[in-house]
Amino acid sequence: MTASGRESIMKRILLTLATALLCCSAALAQEPAASPAPPPAASGPYVDANCGTWVNDEWVPNGSCTAYVTIIRHDSLSGTITKVQGHLVTIQQTARTLDINDQPALDRKQSGKVAVGRHVVSYGYWQNGTFYASAIY
Repeated sequence: MTASGRESIMKRILLTLATALLCCSAALAQEPAASPAPPPAASGPYVDANCGTWVNDEWVPNGSCTAYVTIIRHDSLSGTITKVQGHLVTIQQTARTLDINDQPALDRKQSGKVAVGRHVVSYGYWQNGTFYASAIY
């Protein structure tokens, strides 16, 4: 390779490096990107079916209800029904009695026969100290 060929290659390399440096400098000089917006505040009633699903007794969120992450805790409960009064069902567990709100399960037609003496497994969530059943089997 001749000296002029090497010189031409060096000029192209330097031009490429200068262009890259100029682009990087301009990008660094820009204002920093704004931090991501906080998730929207929870509004309206929570609907379990819009936010995920139960798979093999584990709650799997779908990511569409991020505003509820800190106020909803998914759980499953089992016990024997001892009392039914409207949308409130009392179940007896080994060491405690719980009142659960089965309105979400009734709305979804996922409650089956709610009757005293029936042993049930209830899938749902805790909100403000109340368990809401989204399905009762």
